[in-house]
Amino acid sequence: MYNRFYNFKEKPFCISPDPDFLYLTQKHKKGLSLLRYALATQAGFSVLTGDVGSGKTTLIAKVLSQDDPNMSIGLINNTQCSNALELLQWILFAFNLDYSGKSKIALYDIFTKFLIKEYSEGRNVAIIIDEAQLLGVQLLEHIRLLSNLNTGKHTALQFLIVGQPELRDQLARPEFQQFTQRVLIDYHLEALDIVETTGYIRHRLTKAGGSSELFSTEGILLIWEHSRGVPRLINVLCDLSLVYGYSARMKDQINIKIIHDVLHDKGIEIPTLQAL
Repeated sequence: MYNRFYNFKEKPFCISPDPDFLYLTQKHKKGLSLLRYALATQAGFSVLTGDVGSGKTTLIAKVLSQDDPNMSIGLINNTQCSNALELLQWILFAFNLDYSGKSKIALYDIFTKFLIKEYSEGRNVAIIIDEAQLLGVQLLEHIRLLSNLNTGKHTALQFLIVGQPELRDQLARPEFQQFTQRVLIDYHLEALDIVETTGYIRHRLTKAGGSSELFSTEGILLIWEHSRGVPRLINVLCDLSLVYGYSARMKDQINIKIIHDVLHDKGIEIPTLQAL
């Protein structure tokens, strides 16, 4: 709708995760480095947490986009499993293994043979579990038990557990002591500050082919205040601001009045323009 008006090659503020648009703040750079380190050093368990929309899934997508011939990585993003059988089915599905109509023992046998085959061919296996806070105590414990498939000094099976802050609270409980003792990497992805938000917005504008100065400094400050520095919320407000700017035929700059109108129409309480 507004792409041609602002000379964009594509939408700069899509809500769905896109590793091509990843802006590596120091927080995200550290998170990505830790994820890569965990995979490279065959860490048994790694935990990545952050608020909704903080960029966890984008970091995962970035890791998955860099194909490593020495790794077989399976992604599980449906964690609303009711029992261990369903969890095993999702694990096999993530690696394109046959899972239908089989017992828990048969699934376990198939996956064990898969691990042995991959290890014999020089590949490590990693399972990334997104939204892991939904698993609950019993299934998290089942994941810990699956890690017992590792024998000796070599780690054939790795787990990267990703979730919202509630996951940290769950793992802090006494019954998860055996689990947390096996966690090598434990990183919490925090929201962006104003400097990072400014860089984030300007990066996405230029990445899409537009002007990095399209949003005024005052406008970016207002977006940061009302998004709380959460990338997904920044994207929502910026995208709507471009729609409003296009409607008002404001080609040179999205100013604070446009963003004020977006916030007002979304029902977000803001001070009057005179106070801004």
